[in-house]
Amino acid sequence: MIRAMSSALSGLRNHQLMLDVVGNDIANVSTIGFKGSTAIFSDVLSQTIKGAGSPTAAVGGTNPAQIGLGSKLAGTVQSFIQGSLQRTGRSSDLAIQGDGFFVVNNNGQQQYTRAGAFTLDANGTLTTQDGGFVSGWQATAGGQIDTNAPVGPVHIRVGDLLPPVQTGKVDLGGNLSAEAAIGDTTNLTVTAFDEQGVATPINMILTKTNPNEWTVSATYGASATPVALTDNVLTFSGAGELTAPADRNINIAAGSIPGFPGAISLDLGGATAPGRVTQYSGSATAAVNHQDGSAPGSLQSYSISQDGVIVGSYSNGLAKPIGQIAMAVFTNPEGLERVGGSWRETANSGLAQVGTSGAGGRGLLAAGNLEMSNVDLAEEFTRLIVAQRGFQGNARVITTADEVLQEVVSLKR
Repeated sequence: MIRAMSSALSGLRNHQLMLDVVGNDIANVSTIGFKGSTAIFSDVLSQTIKGAGSPTAAVGGTNPAQIGLGSKLAGTVQSFIQGSLQRTGRSSDLAIQGDGFFVVNNNGQQQYTRAGAFTLDANGTLTTQDGGFVSGWQATAGGQIDTNAPVGPVHIRVGDLLPPVQTGKVDLGGNLSAEAAIGDTTNLTVTAFDEQGVATPINMILTKTNPNEWTVSATYGASATPVALTDNVLTFSGAGELTAPADRNINIAAGSIPGFPGAISLDLGGATAPGRVTQYSGSATAAVNHQDGSAPGSLQSYSISQDGVIVGSYSNGLAKPIGQIAMAVFTNPEGLERVGGSWRETANSGLAQVGTSGAGGRGLLAAGNLEMSNVDLAEEFTRLIVAQRGFQGNARVITTADEVLQEVVSLKR
């Protein structure tokens, strides 16, 4: 009877632990990025009443006779099944579709989380709701990101200034009419930017000087000051293709225009490039396709792509990478240890394999979404019933053993 009481007592304790696990899962049914757990039980040592006997020629073998001594909690298994995504529309909210964790630095300790409800602090640093720094890589001034470098905090400073870029190349394209008369002109205007980002209009005049020849002249500014050009005579073949200048560029020498210390190249397009300058019959369609300069701009907004690249949109119409968010995967994620709303490495989880999303088994990111808890209420309530009935059954064993023990004591009166 005492042995039955001891076994039932271990059952009571274990089902109480099961109730605790289920209760914690249900309590976190609305927690962002939460992963549910399951209690796993195993039996403890069994008392051998009679050992096994091997068969002989005279008698057969016998099986051992054992009495179990109760159960114990073998462990809790975390379920990393994908939770459903909830649309929020916030640029800084991120959800992971697939495996992996966000890497965060919390008070100097590297931790990992699936909760992507991030925000910006007063310094423009991307943080978790409890103030942990979201780790990643910051882009250089030129927009380059070195994902082989150590991870660190990611900064998104709204209003950050993008410096101006002097125009160095202008792409021209379109058609010059082969039917134009000698002396006819076509005008083009490109808005170039000097080294301080000041817009300067450069007006180009293409004059037909021979049946297959055009001469280009240019002026700049409101005063129409002439600009010195080199390789400014365009020669076409009978098929209407450009034959000169040989490098297919008209050049404005460095310093020819105040504020432009660098040379400007007027590119006429490659020999087989679509949109190149040609001389075919029909109307003139020559135009400025692109120029590589820009005015200064301030950061207005940002977006985050599936691979975690943060792209800033600036007031000058340009977009540039600001940084990239890091992700980590583990050989055994179930071996991670919970720390509040995050996890940390253990000896059995394996080392964190940090890299970019969408590579190395890491999932993709969904911006403007959050991953909800993966707790299934129907399953949890079923486990709750099992835990309750298991507790009741073990309690009844103790009651029954007590009654039997009382009968034994009552044998002598």
